[in-house]
Amino acid sequence: MTVQDIRTFNRFYTNVIGALDYSRQLYAPYTLTESRVLYELAHAPRTDAADLRAELSLDAGYLSRILNKFEEAGLIERAPSDTDPRRRRITLTTRGRETADLLAERANESVGALLSTVPSADRTRLAEAMRAVREILSEGRPPRREDVVLREPGPGDLGWIVSRNAALYAAEFGWNTDYEGLVARIVADFAEDHDPHLERVWIAELDGRPVGCVMCVRDDAPGTARLRLLLVEPEARGLGIGDRLVEAVIDFARGVGYRELVLWTNDVLAAARRIYQRHGFVLSAEKPHRSFGKDLNGQDWRLDLHGAQE
Repeated sequence: MTVQDIRTFNRFYTNVIGALDYSRQLYAPYTLTESRVLYELAHAPRTDAADLRAELSLDAGYLSRILNKFEEAGLIERAPSDTDPRRRRITLTTRGRETADLLAERANESVGALLSTVPSADRTRLAEAMRAVREILSEGRPPRREDVVLREPGPGDLGWIVSRNAALYAAEFGWNTDYEGLVARIVADFAEDHDPHLERVWIAELDGRPVGCVMCVRDDAPGTARLRLLLVEPEARGLGIGDRLVEAVIDFARGVGYRELVLWTNDVLAAARRIYQRHGFVLSAEKPHRSFGKDLNGQDWRLDLHGAQE
């Protein structure tokens, strides 16, 4: 392979995805770089300019102009960092999140239209080729947040949720097969009877393999959704996947009209509880119990979706 081979491919691919005229491609007044900045802000609960510069390898002055444009348009807010007063925390406003969601929807439609032209028989080969390019060119580099995609479950993914929950909780907390039975029942109930407009499953994928999951299902209480089975594989932790999965559930639940989001967990799951707290969940009750072969302290957490939006 020569330098010209790669440059030829780059010219071909930027034409295919419309990178040179991205704003027209998405019917929005944002360049590819601006859209990418919005994407990063939408998928990180807390970030600042230094984080964005490092993540996207952007010139400080260029990024500053983009952020000023976003602030003038009412898409972002800047405030002192909770951890470092020398930094400014950047968050999307409600308008900014709606804009990011709209861009994501149009980008998905654009890629979907492109994929629809690929015969089914060639899609596996295409996916494998794309994965090979990423693996070869990123060899030696640790995975980044942008390498992770959230998608709907495909064939075998629901079985993966049961298998990995059972294996991970047995390895990390010594839980017995009672937990596997519980997860299997939850997943089976969803697979056999769920309303796709009000209930969803997300799979986090890294380099073509699932590394995380979460579910949003209806609760017995009217107007209430329940977050279930949040999981991130050990080798994929530290990439913000748990935050993205929880955020996806919150956005979905709010978007379809739920008033409250609830979940049940145990206090030994400290990392998960920190994620819930970051997203505004409040502990509402706790009770000791004997389950999965262990003495545990169960906890109920709640999130007011209308309050969380403000």
